[in-house]
Amino acid sequence: MKNKKILFIILGLIVFYVIAWYFTEVRGVKVEKSFWSLTPSIIAISLALLTKEVYSALFMGIVTGSMLWCHFKPVKMFDKTFSGGVINVLSDTWNVGILVFLVILGMMVQLMNKTGGSKAFGEFVTKKIKTRKRVQLATVVLGILIFIDDYFNCLTVGSVMKPVTDRERISREKLAYIIDSTAAPVCIIAPISSWAAAVSGFVDNENGMNIFLKAIPYNYYALLTLVMIILVIAMDVSFGKMRSFEKRAETDEYWADKKINSTVESKKQASKDTYSHDKTKNGKVIDMIIPIILLIVFCTIGMIYTGGFFKGETFINAFANSDAAFGLAIGSASALILTIVFYMIRNIITFESAMSCLPNGFKQMVPAILILTFAWSLKAMTDNLGASTYVAGLVEGSATGFQVFLPCIIFLIAIGLSFATGTSWGTFGILIPIVVNCFQNTDYTMMIISISACMAGAVCGDHISPISDTTIMSSAGAECVHLDHVSTQIPYAIVVSSVSFICYIIAAVTKTTLFALPVGIVLIIGFLVIVKKKSQKKSSTKEGF
Repeated sequence: MKNKKILFIILGLIVFYVIAWYFTEVRGVKVEKSFWSLTPSIIAISLALLTKEVYSALFMGIVTGSMLWCHFKPVKMFDKTFSGGVINVLSDTWNVGILVFLVILGMMVQLMNKTGGSKAFGEFVTKKIKTRKRVQLATVVLGILIFIDDYFNCLTVGSVMKPVTDRERISREKLAYIIDSTAAPVCIIAPISSWAAAVSGFVDNENGMNIFLKAIPYNYYALLTLVMIILVIAMDVSFGKMRSFEKRAETDEYWADKKINSTVESKKQASKDTYSHDKTKNGKVIDMIIPIILLIVFCTIGMIYTGGFFKGETFINAFANSDAAFGLAIGSASALILTIVFYMIRNIITFESAMSCLPNGFKQMVPAILILTFAWSLKAMTDNLGASTYVAGLVEGSATGFQVFLPCIIFLIAIGLSFATGTSWGTFGILIPIVVNCFQNTDYTMMIISISACMAGAVCGDHISPISDTTIMSSAGAECVHLDHVSTQIPYAIVVSSVSFICYIIAAVTKTTLFALPVGIVLIIGFLVIVKKKSQKKSSTKEGF
C-alpha cells in the first residue's frame, strides 16, 4: 500500500513538472514574481503531509524551485540545487550562527544530563508538583520566563521538562504544543528578545521599538495562544488528533514506541528511566539552574554587544540593532565554557567526560540541523523566484480597495506567506514596510493594528507550517515525530486564528483593543466549554454501552 502511494506521488510530480514545463517554457508564462514562485513551497508542504516524511519533501521542494529557476535545464538544475540552495544557505553567516547556537545548546543539555542536574531538577519538581495540570502549567511558566529567543526556548524547556512530563504520562505531542505555544508567541510580545529586534528593524522612518511596544496589545494570535494553552490545561481539554495521542500516552505501548521505557510499571519507574546521567555523581538542582542562568545572561550580553551597547548605545537600541545569530552564538559559547568550569569546580564531572558530551550534543542536533538546512534552502529558492515580490503586490492591491479591513487581509496573507515559506521573520520583512507605507501618513492607529496583524499572522503561519524552523525546534525539544506535532497543533492554531480574525475586525472598526481582546477570550472559553461537554457526553455514552 505504501509503495502504491509513493508511485502515485511520483506520477503526480511528473504530471506537475510536465504542466509546469508546458506553461512556462512552451506558452511563455512568466515564472518569476508569479504564482509559480510559490509552487516549490506548496510541493514541499503537500509531500510532507502526504508521506509523513519531511526530509524528502523539503528536498523535492528545493529541486522543484531549482527546475523553475533554471528553466528545466538538467545540468543547471543540479548546480542551482546546491550552489544556489544548500551550499548558499550554509555559507550565510546568520544561518551558521544559528546552527552554532543549536549545537552548543545540545552540548549544554548533554552536560546537564551527564552531571545529573536534569535528574535532580526532575526529582525536585516531582516533590513540589505532583499533578498533570501543575506539571503542564510549570512548563508554560518556564516557557514564558525564557523569552530571549524561540530556539533557546524550545530546546531548553524541552530538555528540562521532558522527564517530568514523561513521568506524568503527558504525551510528547502535548509537550511539543506547549513548547511551541510559549516560544514564538512569547518572543513576539517580549520587548527584550531577538524577535523584537528583528521586527523593529523592519520599520523605516519610525522608532521601531516604540512601534513594537504599541503593537503588543493588538497581537491577538500571540496573546490568545497563551490564553488557549492555559485554559486547555486548566480545563483538561484535548481535541483533534491531540486527544488520541493523549489517550495513547496512558498506555505502556506509547512509551515503548518512544523508546523511553519498554516495561513501564509505574510513573516512578518511568521517571527514573527517562534520565541519562552519571550514576557515580549526585547532581543537584543548582547544576541545572546555573547553566540556564548563564545561558540567559550571556546570550543577552552577546546580543547587546553586537548592537553596540558597550560603545554607548542604550540597552533598548542595542537590542533593536543586534545581530541575534552572532550574539546567541558567542553568548552560548561563553555559557558553555563557564558551565564546564562550574561543574569541574564542583567536582561532579571530569574534563574527559565533559569533552565526550560535546560530540553527543552535536549528534542530538543533527536531525534538526538537516531539516533547518533544507527549509532555508527552500526559502532561498522561493526568494530567487520572486515569491516575496508577488505576495507584496497582492497585499498592495488589496490595501487600495479595502483599507478599513486591511488588518484582516494582512493577517490572512501573513498566515499564508509564513505557512508557505516557513519563516516569520521573512514575512515581517515583506509585509511591515508595505503597511507602514500605506498608513504612516494617513492613519497611525491603523498602521499599529496592521503591523500587529502582520506579526500575529506570521506566528500563526509559522505554527501550522511543517517547514517552519520554530516548529521543527519544538519537535526536537520534545523529541516527538515532527509531523505528529504539526498535525496535533493545527486544530488549536485554527481555533485561535479564527478568533483572532474576528478580533481584528472589531479592532479595525473601534480602533481600540478594549473590546476585541475580551471578546476573543470569551469566544475561546465558550469553544472549550462546548468541546469539553461533547467529549464528556461521548465518554458517558461509551460507558453506558
